[in-house]
Amino acid sequence: MAKLLLPTAAGGTESVTLKQGPKPERGGDWNRVVYAAAHVVADPFADNDPWLDAAVDWDKTMAFREHLWSLGLGVAEAMDTAQRGMGLDWSTSLELIQRSVKDAKAGGHLIACGAGTDHLVADETTTLDDVTAAYEMQCEAVEATGGRVILMASRALVKVAKGPEDYLHVYNRVLSGLNQPAVMHWLGEMFDPALDGYWGSSDHMQAMETCLQMIRENAAKIDGIKISLLSAEKEIAMRRQLPDGVKMYTGDDFNYPELIEGDEQGYSHALLGIFDPIAGAACRALTALAKGDSATYHDAFDVTVPLSRHIFKAPTRFYKTGVVFLAYLNGHQDHFTMVGGQESTRSTQHLGQIVRLANEAGLFINPDESAKRAAAVFAARGVV
Repeated sequence: MAKLLLPTAAGGTESVTLKQGPKPERGGDWNRVVYAAAHVVADPFADNDPWLDAAVDWDKTMAFREHLWSLGLGVAEAMDTAQRGMGLDWSTSLELIQRSVKDAKAGGHLIACGAGTDHLVADETTTLDDVTAAYEMQCEAVEATGGRVILMASRALVKVAKGPEDYLHVYNRVLSGLNQPAVMHWLGEMFDPALDGYWGSSDHMQAMETCLQMIRENAAKIDGIKISLLSAEKEIAMRRQLPDGVKMYTGDDFNYPELIEGDEQGYSHALLGIFDPIAGAACRALTALAKGDSATYHDAFDVTVPLSRHIFKAPTRFYKTGVVFLAYLNGHQDHFTMVGGQESTRSTQHLGQIVRLANEAGLFINPDESAKRAAAVFAARGVV
């Protein structure tokens, strides 16, 4: 029996038995385009200062991408799940993109890669031309590998833009120079507080109008848009206004089952951070959806939602800690060390609840090994 001692909310401990879940298997033909935003594995033996510079275990990092591809998922590379701009700098991100695109092309796998302006430190002298040039440099670097661009939101643009027209100016210029249609990314302030007021307004519905105007003006250059606002209502409202041929990629880690399933007026594709730790469940759900089996679809997906909502709870920007914790527990890496030292951003109570919810969702493939790994982490945090 895979028993594990976990902390309780009352300040004590309780014994929990981990159960074995189904082994992840590649799904059949899907009727949704699906990307998992993949995390990076830190090198725990590097003699570096984690808050200041990143050290990546390239072998484990690339092996995890092979794991996602083997299940039929695409990889959204160098995104916020990979701690982009939150420990992972541009030079390391570019190496990650180059390695991943090379492996994806060799295996015929789906990949798209984040391009932003995170190498640009904006101050009072920074101009819109500087932001545009920063975007163009990263986009050119991504396209030079043969990868599709995911055009990430820019902290520098938030600081420089005076209103919606400045966002339109920058995006119109950047998109005009791309060789293939990009995936846009509207990341909400709950994921990154520095992006508050994106598109020129803190009112999401008003910001949406500006974003939609940009999409309509550049529809031929846009494959789709991922929005991460954690609001099913806002995503559906925007989805219904997209031009023909432009996809909605849900980035809603709270409401993905209903958004991917869709309604009588349409559905969302997926580009999700939660698909990193729940890849097997996602494959089972998507295969069932393609067969029209709604019951099995919800059986596979719905049990993962409480876990996802817990991992992505406020402060949402710390969700990467839960993603990497589960990767460690399921044997995709040999340690719980993160780029930027972000293994410390969630409490012992929070990690304990991740174990409970992952257990209920049937995510532990080897519960004995997962229990041993979890016990080591909790012992170091005083749970003995």
